[in-house]
Amino acid sequence: MSCKAVIFDLDGTLLDTLQDIVNTLNTVLARHNYPVHTIEKCRFLVGHGLRELIKKALPEEAGSEENIDLLLKDLLIHYSDNWNVHSRPYPGIATLLDALAERNIKTAILSNKADHFTQLCAEHLLKEWNFDVVMGHHSAIAHKPNPEGALLVASKLGEEPSSILYVGDSGIDMLTATRAGMYPLGVLWGFRPESELLEFGARSLVQHPEEIIAMLDKCAG
Repeated sequence: MSCKAVIFDLDGTLLDTLQDIVNTLNTVLARHNYPVHTIEKCRFLVGHGLRELIKKALPEEAGSEENIDLLLKDLLIHYSDNWNVHSRPYPGIATLLDALAERNIKTAILSNKADHFTQLCAEHLLKEWNFDVVMGHHSAIAHKPNPEGALLVASKLGEEPSSILYVGDSGIDMLTATRAGMYPLGVLWGFRPESELLEFGARSLVQHPEEIIAMLDKCAG
């Protein structure tokens, strides 16, 4: 594999954001008298965007579009004030991003998180690094695993999909990479288990960010 660029998922890949998401979700659910969820269960609820998070977290009988709209509005307000209480880059991410910058490898972020929050995360929690593209979900593109967003990022980077390493922690990311013609690399420090990553097409797995540096150097060599 000749790698000219790396596209990263955000939540569960670059940043450990789960606690802030869970706290926000449970605050909103409790406020509306619905059952709350453990952090372990929420690992499997997140990843498809905030609207889908609300839908999956609600009891089936409460999942009307009107009710989802109501709770989503509340969740967006609460998350706006609490998105970075606990959220931080994972150990080793700084070293990885420094190494990519030193090697002049283009970098991008593609997330199913709303674009506004994706931009905030990049600006405040990853401000030391200049990503070539940062893109969260917005109305002009479909959620991952639709490859539309990944292909748009590739176009913005000016690179062919086959030359891009796609790094993520979920089956959604592995499917996105595969459908976009990119190399799907699964990380094991995120929200989802190894079995899911392999099931949905991971071609390689890493347990620590610095393993990605070695992988890229080997390919370059």
